[in-house]
Amino acid sequence: MRILHSLSVLTILFLVTLCSACAREPIQGVIITGQNNHNWPVSHKAIKMILENSRLFKVDIAVSPAAGEDMSSFDVDFSKYAFVFLDYNGDSWPEKMNTAFLEYVKNGGGVVVYHAADNAFTDWDEYNKIIALGGWGGRDENSGPYVYWKDGALVKDTSAGSGGSHGARHEYIMNQRVTSHPIVDGLPERWKHATDELYDRMRGPGDIKDLLYTAYSPTEKGGSGREEPLAFTVEYGKGRIFHIMLGHCGDTLEDNPAMQCAGFQTLLLRGTEWCATGNVTQKVPADFPTETSVSLRKDYKQH
Repeated sequence: MRILHSLSVLTILFLVTLCSACAREPIQGVIITGQNNHNWPVSHKAIKMILENSRLFKVDIAVSPAAGEDMSSFDVDFSKYAFVFLDYNGDSWPEKMNTAFLEYVKNGGGVVVYHAADNAFTDWDEYNKIIALGGWGGRDENSGPYVYWKDGALVKDTSAGSGGSHGARHEYIMNQRVTSHPIVDGLPERWKHATDELYDRMRGPGDIKDLLYTAYSPTEKGGSGREEPLAFTVEYGKGRIFHIMLGHCGDTLEDNPAMQCAGFQTLLLRGTEWCATGNVTQKVPADFPTETSVSLRKDYKQH
């Protein structure tokens, strides 16, 4: 009887431990959206689905006033969140929010810079340090050098010219440049991304910490003819920043290949977890793209 009693106690302790692990609180984050020259009414919904379908994250949505409207009431309590996801390209935030955002990042907050968020705030020097590279919005040689990959190293090119362009959307190969970082640990060195824009001729302070993936921007598609940095990390104070230029949003959630790409979703999930915690607990998914084959998750979840 004593042996049975001991076993039952051990079983209960095991089940309690297992349930506690299963009930782990999701990581809290916020998506900032509401203005963009891209399709933000769809993109922020896709982002929320990707993050929350993983069961790792719980996200709030902070929607700004419309372009040209009074921004003075727009405010986000960054202290509530382990990460801030930027899906915003529009009017300046109130100065109070700018200050709070910079303090949040300097003190260790996580930031995901997604696609056209690197088009925002051309004249905000600290924001440009956080994103490292940006485009459009009047950016030129005064914004910093062009940055691209050539002969096994990052090049900072101070040539004059406007910052930010892309050719026709197409499928392209992502080339891994760092293998030891938690975000890319175990991921293929080369994989095919679904039809998307390929940002090129980006410029800015260019202080990339870990260059994760680049892709070649072909001239026959209207591109730069250079190997362009598309996913990388940045340090700002104690903060962790993950910048991903992929993911041009389609017209609808159903017609959205760049964001339905399993490679994009995997990078987004792993990059977000790293921003929030400094670690990545996710395994490499079975549906990750290969060098020759695109993989889509049309329902925005891993199966």
